Amino acid sequence: MTIVHLIMVGLGGFFGAIARFLISKQLNAKAAIPLGTLTVNLAGAFLLGMISGAKADPTLALLFGTGFMGAFTTFSTLKLEMLEFLLKKQKWQFYLYTFLTYIIGIFLAYLGYLLGSQFQ
Repeated sequence: MTIVHLIMVGLGGFFGAIARFLISKQLNAKAAIPLGTLTVNLAGAFLLGMISGAKADPTLALLFGTGFMGAFTTFSTLKLEMLEFLLKKQKWQFYLYTFLTYIIGIFLAYLGYLLGSQFQ
């Protein structure tokens, strides 16, 4: 690990966090389920799949994979939002959100991996 690696992760994280904030603020307030969180997590799954499939240069993988995607996607917010659905007894929203996040997310990560592997 070098200072360049740390800078790449930090730089990617800076822009990933800003992108997530802007998308979440724009989309979460307008729907029955948190579309902002869903959007960043599904997009992140696809893009991280592409980065992984493309076997990106290690420095670029730190910038985009670890840095940007690490800050862009969110596991903790997802869990909090799922818990809120359960506590409010909003079961259909809980099941829909869970299905979309996990099933579609895994599919998109795989699709991204397949597409990314075409760029090797």
